[in-house]
Amino acid sequence: MAMNNKSPRISGNPVLRASALATAIAAAVPAVAQDGAGRQLEEVVVTAQRRAESMQDVPVAVTAATSEDLAMAQVDSVANIQQISSSIKFDVTNSAANSANIMIRGIGTVGNSRAFEGAVGVFVDGVYRTRAGQAMQNWLDIGGLEILRGPQGTLFGKNTSAGALILNSVAPTTDASELDYEVTAGNYGRQMVRGAANMPVTDDFAVRIAGLWGQQDGFIKDPNGGDYNERSPRALKAQFLYEPSETFSAQLIADWSDESNNCCYGQIDVVDGPLQPFISNVLIPARGLQAPSENFDDYEQVLSGDTDQNITDKGAVLKLQWELASGQTVNSVTGYRDWSISQWNMDADFTGANILIINESLNTEMVSQEFTLNGVIDSFGPFAGADYVAGVYYATEDIAAHHELGWGDQAQTYFDLYLGFAGIPAGYADASAGIWSNIDMPADSTTFAAFTHWNLDVTEKFGLTVGARYSKDEKAGAMQRNYFSPAPTAVFRLLGVQPGPEYNDTFKDSAVSGTLAARYQIDDAMMAYASYSRGYKAGGVNIDNTAAGTLVNNPAEVPGAVPLDPTYKSEFVDGYELGLKSEYAGGRARTNVAVFYNEMSDLQIAQFIGTQFTIDNAPEATAYGLEVENQFLLSDAFSLNLDVTHIADASFGSDPVLGSLADREFAHAPEWAGNLALSVDQPLSSALSLFGRVGINYSTELYTNTSNDLMRGNQSEVAANIGVRSEASGWTLAAWCQNCTDERYVTQHFNSPLQGSDANGYVSAPLTYGVTLRGSF
Repeated sequence: MAMNNKSPRISGNPVLRASALATAIAAAVPAVAQDGAGRQLEEVVVTAQRRAESMQDVPVAVTAATSEDLAMAQVDSVANIQQISSSIKFDVTNSAANSANIMIRGIGTVGNSRAFEGAVGVFVDGVYRTRAGQAMQNWLDIGGLEILRGPQGTLFGKNTSAGALILNSVAPTTDASELDYEVTAGNYGRQMVRGAANMPVTDDFAVRIAGLWGQQDGFIKDPNGGDYNERSPRALKAQFLYEPSETFSAQLIADWSDESNNCCYGQIDVVDGPLQPFISNVLIPARGLQAPSENFDDYEQVLSGDTDQNITDKGAVLKLQWELASGQTVNSVTGYRDWSISQWNMDADFTGANILIINESLNTEMVSQEFTLNGVIDSFGPFAGADYVAGVYYATEDIAAHHELGWGDQAQTYFDLYLGFAGIPAGYADASAGIWSNIDMPADSTTFAAFTHWNLDVTEKFGLTVGARYSKDEKAGAMQRNYFSPAPTAVFRLLGVQPGPEYNDTFKDSAVSGTLAARYQIDDAMMAYASYSRGYKAGGVNIDNTAAGTLVNNPAEVPGAVPLDPTYKSEFVDGYELGLKSEYAGGRARTNVAVFYNEMSDLQIAQFIGTQFTIDNAPEATAYGLEVENQFLLSDAFSLNLDVTHIADASFGSDPVLGSLADREFAHAPEWAGNLALSVDQPLSSALSLFGRVGINYSTELYTNTSNDLMRGNQSEVAANIGVRSEASGWTLAAWCQNCTDERYVTQHFNSPLQGSDANGYVSAPLTYGVTLRGSF
């Protein structure tokens, strides 16, 4: 259902009822705790401030999960990360290079663009990944996850204006040899094998090798046979640890992953345009094919191409640490990443009629270096003590993008009808089969930053956190046309869209970001804080075939035409937060609350408008709300997790430059979202234990895109598993399901190219189930 402007916020929903349930549980837990000491919640250690600290002592909203937590919640990639926190969401459509987006508190990269870096920074083993799509592969040998919410512009730099996602590999150890394994089988032909071996070589040198192999059929079915959006990941990781003394260590991590499949153009027709009957009843049958079912729940589609996709990711990181005689610690992180994606013979009209074909690729190669100095200072001036981090960061990135467009053998027939509505006679427009546009889009960037971050103890209970970062960015981008159809009546010439002007432009900017926080330790188990953080997301040069305008801006086509500026401004976020972190009931309950308010200026917005990808800056936008995270040990066997995120408002400003987006809510920013999970871990005998988890993820209605006003309604998904564990042999066997009730819905609507009011949608994964065997020896 299309809607305009703001929708009314929903009240009286299950998340509110869940919050009331949590209040009742919190009141009941103290009574449970009186039965005896029993089990207590484990301390969670995080590195949100670039030093190891208890999560409850850090004036930052952070969610942490160990590898065991991730396994129990069935989270093995960023795709279903919302099972860990209701404040985070991941979305991707047809391309990991252009459309992958991580959002925190409703804020993320807005829209689809190959030029964009994320608003949520992704850091794997201390190295920044420039595209959210680089976190899409199945995680291999990951030891833990931290989700930092709110601007993280001091310690983690640019492109963390909404938050940061931190992943760290399981490190090698010289203690003992160990082999970990995991084997999964499920429906849709799912098979997954993971393994890792830790091998001490000497007392000060160890090696750890990990590998992954998997495959899974796609869940978008072709009624003529086959399916779309299959998976076939392959990955390897090798780590080397050298610790010759207590004051020096070196860790080298090298990794490679590759996936070739028929992803990711499988989607569903959602809103029929005026030409859909002609496509379904004439063009598709003319190819000797059956059109897809009109029943949304059948998840059927027909595409005209083989949709060949390949993604390769490889790189290395060298981490060095020196402990100085002064007590300070010097850290060096050197990173190299090389990430490539190619998609060939893609059905760019998304219909099954052979009309528009797209071939494209993108490669990004990045080198980064960071040095940090950590130290502790005894009392000085008005302060009882302090610890600090200071550092410098440098990175370069080179991007090579290629893009081709071609007409299929039914394009002429289609455009004879399509353009006929505009009074253009059949046969006048040239839509001859073959490639009609071929361009290259090179780009590069250089980043430098210097930063410092201090925790200052004023008294035993009261402290301050102060941080600042200076960042400087230089970027360049170009569009070089190799070929465009010379036909004067080429379709896109008649439409006035292409060829747009070629360009070669640069962008430079510098910014100061930082943080200021006050924290107060109310007692041993409760801490309150107030903070301000400024986040910075660098601007840049849009790399697209219409980034400098359309045909009317191209002086090679229209004498005297003036190209548009392909650059876009840097984005800033001022984040204000009040938080309370508490443990109670004898260490059997934990509740963390954060109230947040974010003001954004020059918010970067990418939109797909039928045949063009545009980037604009919204002069202002706001997002504010409330987060509550609860953990309860109901007994020695049962635990309950409940987290709720309320986004009271997340909307664009009213500036006329926004057009239909003025005063509208963000996409993928539900008013309410929550997770409720009940876990059990109960010995059955001295040798076996029963474990399991059932969780529900819920969110209210939301806009799915900035390019239209289509919405998705209230939605909930259930994930569950139950299994047994051998205490002596170290293995577990579990049966599991995801989306256990088989909810089927649109995750993102998009405007179908060259089809008027037609809209298609990417959809949720259906019910999946299977069994997993894990173990170590």
